[in-house]
Amino acid sequence: MALSDIDIARQTSMTDITSIAEKLDIPSTSLEHFGRYKAKVSLDYLSSLPPDRGKLILVTALSPTPAGEGKTTTSVGLGDGLSALGKRVSVCLREPSLGPCFGIKGGAAGGGYAQVVPMEDLNLHFTGDFHAIGTAHNLLSALLDNHIYWGNELGIDLRRVSWRRVMDMNDRALRRLVLSLGGVSNGFPREGGFDITVASEVMAIFCLSNDLSDLTRRLGNIVIGEDRSRSMITASSLQGAGSMSVLLRQALHPNLVQTLEGTPVFVHGGPFANIAHGCNSILATRGALSLSDYVVTEAGFGADLGAEKFFDIKCRKAGLSPSAVVVVASVRALKYHGGVERSDLSKEDITSLGRGLSNLDRHLSNLSKFGVPAIVALNRFPGDTDAEVSAVEDFCERRGDGFSLCTHWSDGSKGTLDLAEQVVSIVDGGSANFSPLYDEELGLWDKVQSIVSEIYRGSEAIADQSVRDKLSQWQSAGYGRFPICMAKTQYSFSTDPSLRGAPEGHVVPVREVRLCAGAEFIVAICGEIMTMPGLPRKPAANSIHIDEAGLTQGLF
Repeated sequence: MALSDIDIARQTSMTDITSIAEKLDIPSTSLEHFGRYKAKVSLDYLSSLPPDRGKLILVTALSPTPAGEGKTTTSVGLGDGLSALGKRVSVCLREPSLGPCFGIKGGAAGGGYAQVVPMEDLNLHFTGDFHAIGTAHNLLSALLDNHIYWGNELGIDLRRVSWRRVMDMNDRALRRLVLSLGGVSNGFPREGGFDITVASEVMAIFCLSNDLSDLTRRLGNIVIGEDRSRSMITASSLQGAGSMSVLLRQALHPNLVQTLEGTPVFVHGGPFANIAHGCNSILATRGALSLSDYVVTEAGFGADLGAEKFFDIKCRKAGLSPSAVVVVASVRALKYHGGVERSDLSKEDITSLGRGLSNLDRHLSNLSKFGVPAIVALNRFPGDTDAEVSAVEDFCERRGDGFSLCTHWSDGSKGTLDLAEQVVSIVDGGSANFSPLYDEELGLWDKVQSIVSEIYRGSEAIADQSVRDKLSQWQSAGYGRFPICMAKTQYSFSTDPSLRGAPEGHVVPVREVRLCAGAEFIVAICGEIMTMPGLPRKPAANSIHIDEAGLTQGLF
């Protein structure tokens, strides 16, 4: 019987985090320890380092499926593979959310023999960053309603309050609420609701800030609603930015952990890519680039969401220039995109695989628009046949893209040595010529249309006049240079999760837009996507427990 991820993690002897830090020449005096195997790295130390010296490698994937692709596992495996080649490398990942951990997706520490440890800590409370982010967000909510209760000096229009509350759990019952019921002492009733913490603008600000001062400035710029004359009310208006930054000060220091093979990993920040911008913190990425020759990072979900936002939001804002992209695929996922149902994915089916390659082809074509060379990492699963693997390799050869068959889940770094060697060759060859998809001077609605036509291959984006009017209002108010953060289903290029493969010519409905003046982007919410997910019929939480030996079971 194969060992579970958590069993594999428990059988590994971890290295003291001080020794992991020494691999990057981080002095012990610059570490704030959370036990033996986790530490935060001092921002003062990171800010003292010379500018980026390393090369940045993005790991993304085809459109996700229930069959699994293994993007985080591949990120970890590639980092270990580069380390095995004797390279000075860091991996930069996002922190897992409790929502999917107790829902359906599971944790985000990798899997098999390509994991980040300590696995249990990482997937649960870790160093408390999410608690700090959620608390800072909800402090602003409390200050808002408290201000209204004590006379509403700012004249906030209760009908136009846009700031919601957050919690780090999937709970559909909290999507829309009526607040302050119960009489005079509880305030003035108004409509509100909750988003999941990873969709919070505070999370986005946390991940896009350059330092503590920048964090405080951005927090102050958060727009929470409008007054009766339609003027915007900000967190600074409520004098909330200072106390919010105090809550986030410790959390802002990047977290250092390790892979099963002892490769340094920075795990910091955790916005989802289907409802937020899907990348780890700029502070962690820049710190890793200053400390390493090669930095492996990932962006959430498929390349149409995570990679596009990584390029158009994170890289644009941080001045980063990636050197290569690894696109993770699996035979099972490709057959699923070719129309095979999940129950039949173990059967060889070259015809359906060929149809499913349209999804990978679309992602590779899209990535070429950003000027960064790509290589396909085929994550091999048990049951994949040689004929199926050859079909994918032949496809990549015809396209002129690199290809590597990876077995890191079962073999660790040995299973990614070929991928690591090819990535080094691409990166050191210096063929990347990165540029974002659209110019920041383009109008806000035109940016939406650009993403829809160039990345989703839709015929057009549509929206009610009220949505278009908001964008026009924000354009006139000085927010026109902001990038667009598209919130839509991760399962399809369209807004219909059932449309697999590479649909085109579809219409993308934008039902709502949100101004994130602190994060400095505009969220366009498309189709039926929810910023507060719900739990599945049989959530993973039903199987998570502590056994008789006192060990946590059911995490994966």
